[in-house]
Amino acid sequence: MNISYILIAFFGMLAMMLIGLPIATSMATVGIIGGMLAYGLPFVDSIAPVVWGVHNDNLLTSIPLFVLMGELLLRSGIADRMFGALAAWLGRLPGGLLHTNIGCSALFAATSGSSVATAATVGTVALPSLHKRGYPMHMSLGSIAAGGTLGILIPPSVNMIVYGSLTDTSIGRLFVAGIIPGLLLSAAFMGFIMVHALLTKSTVREERVPLHVRIHLLKDLVPPGVVFFIVMGSLYSGVATTTESAALGVVTSLGFAWHSRKLTWPLLQNCFVQTAKTSGMILLIITAAFILNLAVSLTGVAEAMTQWVTSFGLSGNQMLLILIVFYLVLGMFMDVLSMMVATIPITFPIVNALGIDPVWFGIFIVLMCELGLITPPVGMNLFVVQGIRPDGGSIRDAIYGAFPYVIILLAFTLLLIVFPEIVTWLPAQM
Repeated sequence: MNISYILIAFFGMLAMMLIGLPIATSMATVGIIGGMLAYGLPFVDSIAPVVWGVHNDNLLTSIPLFVLMGELLLRSGIADRMFGALAAWLGRLPGGLLHTNIGCSALFAATSGSSVATAATVGTVALPSLHKRGYPMHMSLGSIAAGGTLGILIPPSVNMIVYGSLTDTSIGRLFVAGIIPGLLLSAAFMGFIMVHALLTKSTVREERVPLHVRIHLLKDLVPPGVVFFIVMGSLYSGVATTTESAALGVVTSLGFAWHSRKLTWPLLQNCFVQTAKTSGMILLIITAAFILNLAVSLTGVAEAMTQWVTSFGLSGNQMLLILIVFYLVLGMFMDVLSMMVATIPITFPIVNALGIDPVWFGIFIVLMCELGLITPPVGMNLFVVQGIRPDGGSIRDAIYGAFPYVIILLAFTLLLIVFPEIVTWLPAQM
């Protein structure tokens, strides 16, 4: 197949997304038109079995379950109490409550599969306190926006489920692979905050909380810890599948909501409605992605692109460096989910042909999505934290505050390329 036709189709799809057409519509349109040009009306007949097969996949049932789990923990007030407990333990470090933003984001990410939800939750709780205490707004916004990106790296992660379903990669192994990188990246973010505070001689710190009070507050960290242990423990041990572990997480979250006396019908109604909206959007995009995948596979696009790229004689690491630049630019103009589903059908066969581990590449894609969340002009987390800031300033503060974390993410990605065992070691123990 002529490579020029492939590039025209790809950039045509990007153009439809940029002018405001829904992601699912853009991908399905390109897939249907491409398939019909190659095979005519019989291609349309082949779409129905694919769509039916996608929506009968038990794996995708885990998406609404993980979304519901995060909604229950958010709306039952557990996130508020979690922030207070972490503030008592981390507030005395150089950088003060900025460490709490990262710690709370990492802990909430362990119960929520969404970066936007993590940034919105932590920002709503933290920003009023940070503004009141005189923390620099650009540092506050940047730490929350960057901390929110951990929502798709630390499992459970909706983006990992989407990647796994598109590439037929084990979701359990992807979840386990995200644990060590997630913890290391959280530590890197906190390390930057500490070094910046020491270099700028920042005097903003919280008052020391008595030890017995801090120990007492540890009880507020139990719910997210227990939910994470049940979900990941059941997956790692092989006791439950991804969908079953998600169901266990929902039941546990319901128990904690009931224990906190917040389990009311209005709360459940809000959780169910928001879960339906989010899940419907994700599943519609996945359906369109599989239609595009069908066209890609039947027309030989993936094979043509793989042969074209491998003809240059690039090594796996050289290809990854090119992909970093590619995704960095693409993430400035597309939201992360559309970026994933639009590019994986093309990039995955190429890196697979170069011998790159599918699980490792899944974490790489998630890191590229994290970059897209905090790079302007379409960095979703930047808009989220800007929308909830209490002083109504310019979004430049959020962009300026997030820039150092972009550098950290790029450096961390290079570290994983040099030492891929950081990702692959823990899944190998399963």
